[in-house]
Amino acid sequence: MEIILLKDVAGLGSRFDKVTVKNGYGRNYLIPKKMAVIANRANSAKLAERMRQIQAKEERILAEIEQLIERIKANPIQVGAKVGTTDKIFGSVTNVQLAEAIKKQTGVELDRRKLSINEEVKTLGTYKATISFREGAVYEFDFDVVSE
Repeated sequence: MEIILLKDVAGLGSRFDKVTVKNGYGRNYLIPKKMAVIANRANSAKLAERMRQIQAKEERILAEIEQLIERIKANPIQVGAKVGTTDKIFGSVTNVQLAEAIKKQTGVELDRRKLSINEEVKTLGTYKATISFREGAVYEFDFDVVSE
């Protein structure tokens, strides 16, 4: 029996794969649990349409990511911090402060969990940070820490 998987199934395949399974496994387990559908013409056409929609959404997301990257390149990010007499920061700069600075300077709101600072920020200067948009889409950029 040929089926189209609607979810990832360990040892069988990933989502939207067309696989062949035994009749009992397909009819008694995969289809009732909404993990698969029978691979007929109608379901194959629905799958093709769904794949086209997913592809369009991915392209739209990648375009938004590229716009964000261009904004960050055009406007170097500066994070303000309180410093003592020796240019040492009180505390440290965190990804929350970096996300707020990006929002203020570029107008783009990023989830702080997608940001990571590569090293500890304890003094004024230029540092590197990365934005992880999703698997495989990671962008590294520089930001400056300046006194408030």
